[in-house]
Amino acid sequence: MASVEASTVIKATMEKVYALAKDVERFPQFMPDLVSVVVLERLPTGTVTEWVGRVQGRRIRWVEEDEWDDERRVCTFRQRSGDFNKYEGAWRFEAAPEGIRTSLEVEFELDIPLAGALLSSLVKVLMRKNCESMLAALKGQLEETAS
Repeated sequence: MASVEASTVIKATMEKVYALAKDVERFPQFMPDLVSVVVLERLPTGTVTEWVGRVQGRRIRWVEEDEWDDERRVCTFRQRSGDFNKYEGAWRFEAAPEGIRTSLEVEFELDIPLAGALLSSLVKVLMRKNCESMLAALKGQLEETAS
């Protein structure tokens, strides 16, 4: 199993950052690697969503359960079904002097037949880039609308 982490500081209020992060259905509007995100079920503390993304031209799909802790400003997620063998992690939102530190941690496992260490390393690099792209897209969406 591999894990990646990424974080950025977004110059916006906690309310705006957190609200946009929870509005995952909007993500494909400003995240080019996402084809679609559909809410399948609304739970008392979260959602079940179906995601379709693109990784180097290849579509990847999964159904994810998100649990939002509004008091702690944390979202934990895990794959219920999909292309990954394992996919789970957390979003964290913390006040910082220059804005809101937004962090994304992902643990994943993706079995690729005949995959060696080189290919596994490439998948980890791509996942890290994906996390960084998601954070940059949130940052861009919030900071551009603020100006």
